[in-house]
Amino acid sequence: MKDFQVFEIEKQFLKIKELEKRKSSIIKTIKELGQLNNELENKIQTCWDEKLLEDLYLPFKPKRKTKAEKAREQGLEGLAKIIMSQKNQSFSVHSFCRNGITELDAIEGAKDIMAEWISERSFIRNKVRFEYQKEAVLESKIKKGKEVEGDKYQDYFKFSSLAKKIPSHRVLAILRGEKEKVLSVSLKVNKNYIVDFIQSKIVKGNGRASEIVKEACEEAYKRLLKPSIESEILNDLKQIADLDSIKVFSSNLKQLLMIPPLGAKNILAIDPGFKTGCKLVCLDNQGNLTHNETIFPHPPQKNFKESLTKISSLVNAYKIDAIAIGNGTASRETENLVKKVHFSKEVDVFVVSESGASIYSASKVGREEFPNHDVTVRGAVSIGRRLLDPLAELVKIDPKSIGVGQYQHDVNQSMLKQELDHVVELCVNAVGVNVNTASPHLLKYVSGIGETIAQNIVDYRKSHGDFINREELQKVPRLGGKAFEQSAGFLRIPKGDNPLDNSGVHPERYAVVNEMAKRLKLSVGELIGNDNELKKLSSNDFGLGEFTFSDIISELIKPGHDPRKKVRKFEFDRSIESISDVKEGMELPGLVENITNFGAFVNIGIKEKGLIHLSEMANEFVSNPHDYLSLNDFVRAKVISVDFERKRIGLSLKAIRVIS
Repeated sequence: MKDFQVFEIEKQFLKIKELEKRKSSIIKTIKELGQLNNELENKIQTCWDEKLLEDLYLPFKPKRKTKAEKAREQGLEGLAKIIMSQKNQSFSVHSFCRNGITELDAIEGAKDIMAEWISERSFIRNKVRFEYQKEAVLESKIKKGKEVEGDKYQDYFKFSSLAKKIPSHRVLAILRGEKEKVLSVSLKVNKNYIVDFIQSKIVKGNGRASEIVKEACEEAYKRLLKPSIESEILNDLKQIADLDSIKVFSSNLKQLLMIPPLGAKNILAIDPGFKTGCKLVCLDNQGNLTHNETIFPHPPQKNFKESLTKISSLVNAYKIDAIAIGNGTASRETENLVKKVHFSKEVDVFVVSESGASIYSASKVGREEFPNHDVTVRGAVSIGRRLLDPLAELVKIDPKSIGVGQYQHDVNQSMLKQELDHVVELCVNAVGVNVNTASPHLLKYVSGIGETIAQNIVDYRKSHGDFINREELQKVPRLGGKAFEQSAGFLRIPKGDNPLDNSGVHPERYAVVNEMAKRLKLSVGELIGNDNELKKLSSNDFGLGEFTFSDIISELIKPGHDPRKKVRKFEFDRSIESISDVKEGMELPGLVENITNFGAFVNIGIKEKGLIHLSEMANEFVSNPHDYLSLNDFVRAKVISVDFERKRIGLSLKAIRVIS
């Protein structure tokens, strides 16, 4: 199976374990109350729906001080049973009227008890739930006096839609507006239909008792079922929206982490700015900081010529191969500045996403790496290292702070962390890690390693020098047999004493590879990369399954193959310097920076991002934008709208579909 399939099975398994744990707890509680029978226990044991399980438990659940509980304390449960049975329509209330309780009070108390009984019947709850799931309309309205404060929610000032059909991003936006006390949110259903259904199942015959039971049915829906089910449905909508949003975020994160690395090059990284200047850092081909200083080419200082000279001298002095410019404030102006410099050799210029760089610069990791430098230097270093190797640098930042999702701060945070950690682990394992150069932040994401062993690997490396083979890893404290079994195939040792140690072949298969080489009368070194000879082998010759054999051969053909593509240069339209330069009908080059369920945000070289809505991605219906676009795609799109007041730019790929 693929790793993501294993992860899905793991999640389902944990969910089942939690459900089993809940069943045991419920059975134990009901048993202690002396109310457990074989039929009820069987219903609980065979229930695999969380909501239905809680419905079964509801009548036995310890209750807070409810109206029904107060009525029971007044001795009115007997009256409730008499009325609920509806056997005697003209019953007497007199015997229940004591301690100042009037006949009207007694009837109302009995009604409260009956309403609770009705609301706790699982088949009724399930029917009401079904109606809400199928027919509920979600409405949102702006709260009086919140029009200015809630301006960003104006699409939801008067909104109404069938709840089950609302896209996840709209659900999260509406619920956030409600949380911020800007919007009021409600669910509407056919109340009469639901109440009629409840009464048809509970009311028997005509007469005084049945009339009271009928009223209890209305009370059960209005006071107990309606708020409970509405809350449940809104929670369900939120959970579904969370899952959709997390799925989008994880897909984006994977694409971002797998952005091609420039490789071992000397980098000049620039964190651009106006008033505070542009921070320059020089990095060697391993990402080590060799120099830093600040220039002030932009207003208010405007030291343009001095800045040109300084950039040129640093490129020469530190043998710079490429320049990385952060894509934040003053990015476009700084890019134009750099392109005016006359270099003595070819120097590639790249605009790099600086999302999350400020988080890294102020983090414990940043402080540990550069204790003697301020946050501006650390931020610039992060920008440069993202060009060298995005994966190695981005793993140091909390994935939530990278900014490639939708409403990531509104979703279930534990679910989000679990999913994103898995994505990082998947990417790290897919690329592989050089155990002799990797930071502990990168190593900890290798399967089987974790934070403690990662640090132990680095400490061992500092004490004993570079690892010469994978077997030596087992000398690292706490890296025992199971951890070695899980991690060894992902840890690479270039220039070690065994060429297989720089491949994805697991040590447990080395004997098979040695046998392959022996059959072909080659050394293992001669076998690796020898496509023609490897094709002569068959899985039957080595007692291997077809999948295992295929994996080994693929790895031997391209040992340590990096699945990431080659890095490419990109240029924005130089005539566009601000949103005022953007006009409808223009065709502009852009870089896809974020993908959501409703579309893709594209960097066209200015502060404001353009949005390619789902409906503008293709001439056919688009349900999933990831089927059409990926993060870091180069696109050429047509401007179809410019809202200067709200600073929004609409783009379309329908007329001109150029993607690379």
